[in-house]
Amino acid sequence: MTETTVGQRSPSNHLLRRDVRFLGNILGEVLVHQGGRELLEHVEKIREMSKALRAEYLPELYEGFIQNVRGLEPGIRHQVIRAFAIYFQLVNIAEQNHRIRRKRDYERSAGEGVQPGSIESVVQALKEKNLPVDEVRQMLDGISLELVMTAHPTEATRRDVLDIHKRIADEVMELDNPTLTYREREKLREKLMNEVLTLWQTDELRDRKPTVLDEVRNGMYYFHETLFEVLPNVYEELERCLTKYYPEEQWHVPTYLRFGSWIGGDRDGNPSVTSDVTWQTLKMQRNLAIHKYENNLRELARHLSFSKTIVNVSNELLASVKLDVQFVELRTVEPWTNDNEPYRVKIRYMLQKLQNMREEQFAGTKQRYSSVDEFKADLEIIDRSLRHHYADYVADSHLKKLVRQAELFGFHLAALDVRQHSKEHENAMSELLAKAGIASAYAELAEQEKIDLLHGLLSGDKKLLQDGIELSESTQECLDVYTTIYKAQQEFGVGCVTSYLISMSEAASDILEVMVFAKEAGLLGRDESGNVFSTLQAAPLFETIDDLHAAPEIMDTLFKLPIYRQSVAAMGDLQEIMLGYSDSNKDGGMVTANWELRVALNDLTRMGKSHNVRLKFFHGRGGALGRGGMPLNRSILAQPPHTIGGGIKITEQGEVLSSRYSMKGIAYRSLEQATGALITAAYLSRDSEQERSNEKQWEEIMRGISVDAQTKYQDLIFRDPDFMTFFKESTPLPEVGELNIGSRPSKRKGSDRFEDLRAIPWVFAWTQSRYLLPAWYAAGTAFSKFVNDDPARLETLRTMYREYSFFKSLIDNLQMALGKADLMIARQYAGMIEDGTIKNRIFTQIEEEYAKTQAMILSITGQDDILDNVPVIQESIRLRNPYVDPLSYLQVQLLTELRSLRAQNEDDAELLREVLLTINGIAAGLRNTG
Repeated sequence: MTETTVGQRSPSNHLLRRDVRFLGNILGEVLVHQGGRELLEHVEKIREMSKALRAEYLPELYEGFIQNVRGLEPGIRHQVIRAFAIYFQLVNIAEQNHRIRRKRDYERSAGEGVQPGSIESVVQALKEKNLPVDEVRQMLDGISLELVMTAHPTEATRRDVLDIHKRIADEVMELDNPTLTYREREKLREKLMNEVLTLWQTDELRDRKPTVLDEVRNGMYYFHETLFEVLPNVYEELERCLTKYYPEEQWHVPTYLRFGSWIGGDRDGNPSVTSDVTWQTLKMQRNLAIHKYENNLRELARHLSFSKTIVNVSNELLASVKLDVQFVELRTVEPWTNDNEPYRVKIRYMLQKLQNMREEQFAGTKQRYSSVDEFKADLEIIDRSLRHHYADYVADSHLKKLVRQAELFGFHLAALDVRQHSKEHENAMSELLAKAGIASAYAELAEQEKIDLLHGLLSGDKKLLQDGIELSESTQECLDVYTTIYKAQQEFGVGCVTSYLISMSEAASDILEVMVFAKEAGLLGRDESGNVFSTLQAAPLFETIDDLHAAPEIMDTLFKLPIYRQSVAAMGDLQEIMLGYSDSNKDGGMVTANWELRVALNDLTRMGKSHNVRLKFFHGRGGALGRGGMPLNRSILAQPPHTIGGGIKITEQGEVLSSRYSMKGIAYRSLEQATGALITAAYLSRDSEQERSNEKQWEEIMRGISVDAQTKYQDLIFRDPDFMTFFKESTPLPEVGELNIGSRPSKRKGSDRFEDLRAIPWVFAWTQSRYLLPAWYAAGTAFSKFVNDDPARLETLRTMYREYSFFKSLIDNLQMALGKADLMIARQYAGMIEDGTIKNRIFTQIEEEYAKTQAMILSITGQDDILDNVPVIQESIRLRNPYVDPLSYLQVQLLTELRSLRAQNEDDAELLREVLLTINGIAAGLRNTG
């Protein structure tokens, strides 16, 4: 397995080809070492036949290939699957390393030149546009981006395997070191051989589903490995660029970019996420933050050897040390014995105060920090003292970053969002109101009656929960969540949990119920002056197409309620609203979901403006195209510029986390590009009100296209009685649920209904079987219906592609999906359908729609082939396909055998294991799961 499978064959990629060849050769040696030359020969023969089949389809070649694949003995077959899967893991490592190498090469060769997409390129552009410094400051004060990690089950790779990947990546990068001696290079090869051997002998499948706290640890890995260091570096670079182009100003950039998390807070459909688990999550996050601060303080102390015998430290520092000596006992930290080195003495007490935060006995005492502001104040005392005796270089080099880390991560590391389904709140409210003697059948009330009742409860002083009332376990758990949030805000800081997301928000009462529960727990109320305070905001999640249509009216109803509007004012006149890309796509298809999300963004923004409320939109994007996935900077620029004024939140899910944040260089580049996109969007928003007249016409066209696309999509997905049979039998959907990659069930309520199937396995299954149907289906019919063989109408779509950013983004995402889909392989999966009539009818329909969509995309773009606009990706897909194909053919064979056994009430654990290995391998090969 030595041939390059990535990149275009150009001199700039020779190092990438070198790395792939190098790792492929090592894998080949490991295969021989572990399975004998026979194993390598089997792998090579299948690879060569697959390549030949891709180059030219010949029936006799196809038959020979199929016989070869089906003729593998189970023992060899298992190893062949793993060989292809691990090969892709190594190729992906090489590609990630090459991204870092390209950036470094550019910076080295460009000298003082500015890299496109960098922070400096954006700041330079602002300066060239003569943007005054006051407006730059105003822009920076107004931008906000929060990236929220979720535990959605799409990360198919185990944490142990990712650790091996990181070690391999570090060692492969060392190959670039020109000072390596021959012996050092040989040693490096030996180390890589050991790592690939370890990878081969490590089980890539989990033996059990991860617990929620396992998922919390997995998410925290990225903070520990990269984000705690990389995120402050992005701020530092922005300040460097601002100082370079606006040197007359002193710059300390406000916090505009931070990370949040759902892991341990998202209980929608996951009964394992209890109030206790949420509390444990927050404790684990704080412990990591404290651990990082301890390490950084110890490193800082190494550089602060300044002596009072030589320099005059500030009186403020000496006074603070005196207070520490008076109130803090050094129990677990060894004292610094040289009193002439006050910085090191001070840091010893700071370390003790941090360590005391882990023990409840010190809560509320001066022996520990009660807030991150106190910790930051100590750091700033050190900073001012250093500058007092002109050690400002040391302050800038070693202390400034730690201050920024305190600002970004606090003692809670990342804000934890809580999420629950609206039905759970309604059930709990029904029971509580019945027990309190207020409403015997709350759920049966009309919506306006619910609103009046809930608004009255929010406005009054009466508490619903009286002593002695016994509640069901589910209702008590629902209420315990709010109590836990109140307790957490006291212990970890108000910023630890500020958003409570409500899945399937369909009415104003869904949001008001959460506010009533928050009031019961003391998270909402009136202060001594009678003013409303609120430390937790109910944030609706609008997911389906119907919910998106209803969203503006729902929020308008809420903002007209005095107590609700006052609670929003208490949060800075800012309302968070989440929009679901996954369920809207599953509900209406790619074209309609994208259009309706844009309409909702615009309508909600106008409605918010009428109430003087800024809206922070939370975009629930997945990693895959069928769930709104795209590069981070593109996802920011895809929003209408005037809708970002209240800030943006975006989910970072599944395989996106490891691909973006497992390596510091790639994490930095991704966050740098996101910063550039955010500033660019803020600049564009200044003129966004001046819409061009023809954009109105294009919006009318898109409305019609969206309606036709939704009809075509729902005709198949919702109105064809045989569709679910086709879907379940021609994809690995049932088996995906057996891959232990998430703590949350793949279906709501354990139901087999389409409506209760989660969007993630929906997309995962279509991706594995190479249809990628949710990411493109119905587009061709909608476009061709609009054109209707009229050249003038086709020219209109071509103009829209050139000049209408939304339409261009839509078309490019569609062709990305078409490029990754492969109906030749999908046909093999369709062969598993037992009813030949269903198979032929629906597959023919899918095939015809694919051809129609492809033809329309090429007509609109003027390209000869799909993905001509991004040849690097086009070439990568072309070169990867022959290596993914054997895994797909093997998966079909294994699924057929496994399902045949299960139909007879038999099972085979090894057969299932091989199926799951192909799922992992295809996910690595396509660089996508769900």
